[in-house]
Amino acid sequence: MNVLVVEDEDRVADFLCRGLKGEGWTATRAGDGETALSLLKEGGFDVVLLDIMLPGLSGHEVCTRVRARGDEVPILMLTALDATDEKIVGLRKGADDYLSKPFSFDELIARMEALHRRARARAGATPGTLAGDPVQFDREALCLKVDGEVVELSIKERDLLALLLGNAGRVMSRERILNAVWGLNEDPMTNTVDVYVGRVRRKLGDHASRITTVRGAGYRYDAQDV
Repeated sequence: MNVLVVEDEDRVADFLCRGLKGEGWTATRAGDGETALSLLKEGGFDVVLLDIMLPGLSGHEVCTRVRARGDEVPILMLTALDATDEKIVGLRKGADDYLSKPFSFDELIARMEALHRRARARAGATPGTLAGDPVQFDREALCLKVDGEVVELSIKERDLLALLLGNAGRVMSRERILNAVWGLNEDPMTNTVDVYVGRVRRKLGDHASRITTVRGAGYRYDAQDV
């Protein structure tokens, strides 16, 4: 696995790079956001460890710019702040996971491996079809197969499932879903997204747990039953 470590503190960066190399992985360090963006533009990274507090561009800004150019590389954000609000901001900026300092190196490795698995599952999916039995999604036919049985979907249910499926393993905010599926801007008074997520979950039957509610952040689709 090729990992980009974006960390300005030498001590922390050295610790991470040594540990990752000890796992048999390749680790490249960037000490600031601009360098990280330049390296990511070249591609080739499997996971990014991104500190929030960086000189110049913050980790949040780096994350925003990476996602804006369509790069779906898994991003695990690191922070010395353990505030829930801080984590929610990071997830809404496009981060896939969050870890507060100080952390267990074993937990860091486990989280990175999970992100890498999800990314490979997304890459292995064929257009319109969920990679992973027993749930098969056919966008063109407006239906999905659950345990071999055809389940019909409305147009909006189809679009919602396609959006979640296309971003499997990544938290999708209600605002982003509302904009992508209904073409609406944020409306704190509407529960449209929650209602439709409930409908899609019911149609997934025994596999409803694949759509996870991430409190305060949105929803995430997992390629396997939770």
